Amino acid sequence: MSTLPATPDTTSRTVLITGTSSGIGLAAAVAAARAGWRTVATLRDTSRAGALREAADEAGVDIDIRQLDVVDESSVAAAVNGVIADYGRLDAVVNNAGAGHVGTLELESVADVREVMEVNFFGVLSVSKAALPHLRATGGRLITVTSVGGVIGQPFNEAYCAAKFAVEGCMESLAPVAGAVGVSVSVIEPGAVATEFVNNIGLDLEARIAAAGPYADALRHYVDRTVGQFLDGAQTPAGAAGAVMEALTADRPAFRIQTSQWAREFTGAKLADLDGSAVLGMTGSWVS
Repeated sequence: MSTLPATPDTTSRTVLITGTSSGIGLAAAVAAARAGWRTVATLRDTSRAGALREAADEAGVDIDIRQLDVVDESSVAAAVNGVIADYGRLDAVVNNAGAGHVGTLELESVADVREVMEVNFFGVLSVSKAALPHLRATGGRLITVTSVGGVIGQPFNEAYCAAKFAVEGCMESLAPVAGAVGVSVSVIEPGAVATEFVNNIGLDLEARIAAAGPYADALRHYVDRTVGQFLDGAQTPAGAAGAVMEALTADRPAFRIQTSQWAREFTGAKLADLDGSAVLGMTGSWVS
C-alpha cells in the first residue's frame, strides 16, 4: 500500500527507512507502520518492492514506497526533501541499506574495497547528513543498522568490517554532539539473519574458493562455518527488527543495541578483551 496526503499532515510521526526490499529493512518498515508511524520505505530499485507491498497488504498497513540510492547524493536529497515537502516533518531515520562482501586484501583491488565503503559507510553518512537538520527540528532519532562485524573483525570480511567499524566509530562520536541539539543516535548490531549471507552477497562461493589460491583452505573453513551458522542459527528479520523498534520507541534508547542474546555475547567478548587475544583466538579457529 502507498498513500500520499492531499495536504501535508504535520502531526503524525514520520520515519524514513533505507534498504527495505527484504530482510531487516522490510520487517522494520512493516513494524513501524503497525506501531502507528507514517513510514516512508525506500529502495534503490523500486521494481524490487513486491515483497514489501505484499507484506504491507498482509499486515493491513499503509507504507509509502520511494526510490533512494544511498550512494547517489542527488537521490538522497530528493528523497529527504520529498518527505519534508509531502509530510512537513521527519522524526526518525533508519539507515539499513547495505551490502555484504566476502574477500581478502591480497586477492581484491582497492577499488573493490572503496565500493564496499561507498555503500556501507558513505551511504550512511550521506543519508544522515541530509536528515539531521530535520531531525534536529523534531528532536528526532537517527538509527543505523550496523553488524556484530562492526565490533569484531571477521576473516574474509576486511572491507565489510572496515565499513561497519567506521559506521560505529562515526555514530559513537556523533551521538553526544547530536544529543546536544536534541537528536538521539543509536546503532543496531545484528548477528546472522536468515537469508542474508548467501542470498544477498551475490557471489559463487565455490568459484571464489577455487580462485583463492593460498587462501583456499582458510576460505573453505570460513565458508563452511559461516554458512552453517546462517542455516542453523540465524535470527529472523522480524526478530532483528524488534531492536530497531526499541530504538524507535523507547523513552531513552541505548546507543548500542544488539538484536539477540547471541549477538550480545559475541560483541561482549570484544568489549572485555583488552589485549585482543580472546577475539583472535576465536576468529582464528574459523579458518583452521
